[in-house]
Amino acid sequence: MIPTAVVRNAWYVAGLSADFPKEKLTGQVIAKRPMVIWRTKDGEVVAYDDRCSHKRFPLSKGRLMPDGTLECAYHGLRYDTSGKCVMIPSHPTGPISPQAKVIGFPVIEQDGLVWIWPGDHEISKTRKPPRLPECNDPKWESILVGPMNVPANYLLLIENLLDITHFYPLHDGNIGDVANSYIPIELEEGEVDGNKYVMTIRKTKNYKQTPYFVDWFHYPVVDRHHTHCMMSPAVTRVVLRNQPPGKLNERKGEREYPGRLGIEEDERGYVLVHTHTPIDERNHVWRVLVNSPKHHMSHGDPNKSAARRIAEMFPTVAAEDEWALKLQQQMFEYPDEGYCEVFLKPDLALRRARKIFAELVREQENQMPAQAAE
Repeated sequence: MIPTAVVRNAWYVAGLSADFPKEKLTGQVIAKRPMVIWRTKDGEVVAYDDRCSHKRFPLSKGRLMPDGTLECAYHGLRYDTSGKCVMIPSHPTGPISPQAKVIGFPVIEQDGLVWIWPGDHEISKTRKPPRLPECNDPKWESILVGPMNVPANYLLLIENLLDITHFYPLHDGNIGDVANSYIPIELEEGEVDGNKYVMTIRKTKNYKQTPYFVDWFHYPVVDRHHTHCMMSPAVTRVVLRNQPPGKLNERKGEREYPGRLGIEEDERGYVLVHTHTPIDERNHVWRVLVNSPKHHMSHGDPNKSAARRIAEMFPTVAAEDEWALKLQQQMFEYPDEGYCEVFLKPDLALRRARKIFAELVREQENQMPAQAAE
């Protein structure tokens, strides 16, 4: 499957928990589904179709009433927290049609993030959002970069994150160099909580760090362990550990819980949580949560934590990726007409990711006739 589709049967990040204060309406589009999202008086985050059942006016432009109902700003229809219309000003005495309702979307709030499922409600019960404990761990500092609106299919970003041989030449001079392209790549695949994942593992010794990594992690030469894991269509998680040569230990379970990062005095690194939330086939929202132990300070500015320093410098890297993704997306607008996409040896994880997406797209296509009949 080439990056031209959107998977709906997945948990996607709508934002951080802090992005949803009580009784503030937010309008978003996730996987081509317009949504109005808010936190109720009781503290629960809810999400519904953003179109009033009367004239499709966006409910996110309306207001919440003292009794907790949502009033449309166009004709005043009011909806309760079940999505049912309970009042129509122009029908003060007449019955309200049972079709006057808005559908809701499953919502889960965990690890300091709000997750929304835009697809089939029954399938949502078979999968859980990936766990990201470092994003809400008091021993860690977690700083958001973004959100960034990227004019490209989100699978292109996932492929970018899994295959870091693009660090040279795209990021040459900051996080990239040609030596990075020579590092051997191991592959791990599996399934956790109903989500198929694919992870690349890069281990190297006596590696000369690029300028940004020296700034963030102090050491000019290191032994390094670097993983990139597409945990689900919504999240790619990057874990980097480095120490002076000869000191880095092998560990198990880093894909799930790397909370031991920095337990040794001279070990440094980060966990980058990339969330990629599709708007439609050609646009997505990219967030990067930079996570590092609170006690780690940067080398480039010893007065700043490593997480803060990385978050300040990372937009330079992100801008280079956005530039590449935008141009890459534009090339999908042309017919192939004899063009053949060539895969290289480091592209194995990329191809596995495409396979996972293709399976998920087939799953939702097979559901469409049944959903249309409902």
